[in-house]
Amino acid sequence: MNKKVIIVGGVAGGASAAARLRRLDENIEIIMFERGDYISFANCGLPYYIGGTIKERQNLLVQTEEGMEKRFNIDIRVRSEVTRIFRDTKEVEVVSEGKTYREKYDYLILSPGAAPFVPPIPGVEKSNIFTLRNMADVDRIKSYINEKSPKKAVVIGGGFIGVEMAENLKDVGLQVTLVEAMDQILGPFDIEMARILEKEMNDHGVEVITSDGVEKFEGEGRLIVSLKSGKTLEADMVILAIGVRPETKLAKEAWLEIGERGGIKVDEYLRTSDPYIYAVGDAIEVKDLVTGAWTLVPLAGPANKQGRIAADNICGRNVKYTATQGTSILKVFDMTAASTGANEKTLKRMGIPYLKSYTHSGSHAGYYPGAFTMTIKLLFSPEDGKVLGAQVVGRDGVDKRIDVIATAIRHGLTVYDLEELELAYAPPYSSAKDPVNMAGFTAANILKGDMKIVHWDEIDKLDRNEYFIVDVRTDLEYETGHIEGAINIPVDELRGRLKDVPKDKKIVVYCKVGLRGYIAYRILLQHGYDVYNLSGGYDIYQASRKKYGEGIKLNDEMTKIEEDEKKTELKENVIKVDACGLQCPGPIMKVKNEIEKIKEGEVLEVHVTDPAFSNDIKAWCERTGNTLIKVDRTQGSYVAFIRKGKAQAVSCSSNELRNGKSIIVFSGDLDKAIASFIIANGAAAMGRPVTMFFTFWGLNILRKDVAPKVDKSFIERMFAKMMPQGSKKLGLSKMNMGGIGAKLIRGIMQKKNIASLEELIEQAKKNGVKLVACSMSMDVMGIKREELIDGIEIGGVASFLAEAEKSDTNLFI
Repeated sequence: MNKKVIIVGGVAGGASAAARLRRLDENIEIIMFERGDYISFANCGLPYYIGGTIKERQNLLVQTEEGMEKRFNIDIRVRSEVTRIFRDTKEVEVVSEGKTYREKYDYLILSPGAAPFVPPIPGVEKSNIFTLRNMADVDRIKSYINEKSPKKAVVIGGGFIGVEMAENLKDVGLQVTLVEAMDQILGPFDIEMARILEKEMNDHGVEVITSDGVEKFEGEGRLIVSLKSGKTLEADMVILAIGVRPETKLAKEAWLEIGERGGIKVDEYLRTSDPYIYAVGDAIEVKDLVTGAWTLVPLAGPANKQGRIAADNICGRNVKYTATQGTSILKVFDMTAASTGANEKTLKRMGIPYLKSYTHSGSHAGYYPGAFTMTIKLLFSPEDGKVLGAQVVGRDGVDKRIDVIATAIRHGLTVYDLEELELAYAPPYSSAKDPVNMAGFTAANILKGDMKIVHWDEIDKLDRNEYFIVDVRTDLEYETGHIEGAINIPVDELRGRLKDVPKDKKIVVYCKVGLRGYIAYRILLQHGYDVYNLSGGYDIYQASRKKYGEGIKLNDEMTKIEEDEKKTELKENVIKVDACGLQCPGPIMKVKNEIEKIKEGEVLEVHVTDPAFSNDIKAWCERTGNTLIKVDRTQGSYVAFIRKGKAQAVSCSSNELRNGKSIIVFSGDLDKAIASFIIANGAAAMGRPVTMFFTFWGLNILRKDVAPKVDKSFIERMFAKMMPQGSKKLGLSKMNMGGIGAKLIRGIMQKKNIASLEELIEQAKKNGVKLVACSMSMDVMGIKREELIDGIEIGGVASFLAEAEKSDTNLFI
């Protein structure tokens, strides 16, 4: 006799169970009941239909009733709700279009899902307060936006749906505020990683309020949202995304066993406490792969697998569903965030020993255009290095890294295994040391004792009488922000300044991301210091304090224009410029050169991968009298739209003549020469007159590589042989190592597509920088005019001072 299986609920779990049943048994009778209008729709895509990324509503319907019935020979009954289960007679009660009837089964699969949680907040029943679970919900929200044209929205809840809805409401032009009662958004992530994502939302104009809940809703039409802190928000619409609760009413009324977390309890074969009833999807409790605890994981991936396994077992295959590890990913504007396994909060709560590490790696090879940094937090066992969990935040390549680590967790691999993984590499896709390998290297170093670490949440608690903190970044990085009380010793100067580091204290070193910190750690360790490196560096420390990165606040930093204005302004006379791969000041120089070629009122569309460009271009436009229309961030680059002219240049008033820049270049060191020309080119790109005055050793920068024959005395010839012959022979001020250091830095600059010194000199000449050689110094050092490169003026102190008087900035290098 053929089996008869009833499935309650479609979408992920129920629909996959039905299709699998038919593939395994052509003769089985299958009836699917769905109380809604659709048996299978892309519920994960609903926010993106509201935001307009998914254009057609029809694209959300993964499978239609007619299509599934025809292909799989399934009796599908929509708008039919199963209201009771009679376990003794193996029947269900069904209500459909006002009629009630019973249907018998041999096996029953429950896939009721989870429903949005609606707390009993006063005023929550108002018509412009919405939840999002199904097609009916999405239709209501979409219609309200189209018909009412709301201006302000408040999203309550910072989970996946809340964050996605905030982004998509922003995409359709609403002013959006997100309110989360916990101290962070996105619970699967730890707080310091969530802070990076909160800032991304801030940078795109979404206000994020954490550690505050809703007290009440008041008003009609325009709502007043009162928070527990006393703050009030105005809103034309509200989205409730506080979370979901498993739909267990049917199971409870049938006296099926309910688990400790409130979901339907199932065994490893997905059977409920009744051997003829299976349950799958968001309504069931599953075992956590890492902790072994029972938990609720409302994700589509596990639901699909569970539907398949329930069908297998009904057909006699005895397949086990072992556990869920909660691998998840979401888009947050231009960033991607993903997690797998246990987070730190969970491990702490359950008393499971763990260690953690942070790494920052490029999404692909840095010398290939479009590489963006991703941050990986790795959690692992202190005993054997077994990977317990991971979180990855970045712009590109996050998905494949989290999938690799998820696979490692599923199969019990360790951080040592991550070191050894052989992963695909080509410059557009990865680096020879993939970010996953780098995470493994760092974690393994910690386990093997090659590096002792401290973490961001320990720094402010350190006893400064016992610990001494050293910032090993450059002095410029240090000046823009540092940990309070830290002294600055750049890593390249550390060996020469060991006397500045006390040996009677524990030393904590840090850099931006941890790599220079590790180098400093190894130097100090081998000189007898008790030293620790700040894992994840200053970036993670700043992220924890809501100061991650250098993002742009749209309301404060960017030129604000109306939406219809954007459309008309960018329609015509747009000239595209590709500056991808160029490092600062390359993109600004490119803009400066290209804007000189176009007419007043025409627009440059500049594509750049340098993250500093977003801030630099605004300052450049303000100083040069050009108009920054907007800066967009795409998956692979920043795109700036700049109109030539129209904006008011910064007025110099009484100091109008004093807007030049003058630089005395005394040093003949390669690194200082590079810095001098970068500053000069940057100033020239800002439209400022620049004079570089080369004196004494700085004259060697201007010498030709091949010396022409000139008449010199014996002393002059000897002097010339002892000095570097031109820019290509210059050494470094530190770590020159007989010329190896200079070759190394030139190689790094070439790999990272940074202009060489020789290219910077040519750029300076093209940009109108006045290069002046000091006549007195030339005489002293026996350098003749013929030995200098083309385009050099000869002058004395008077000519320099004349230029200096016209300048508001004078530098001595």
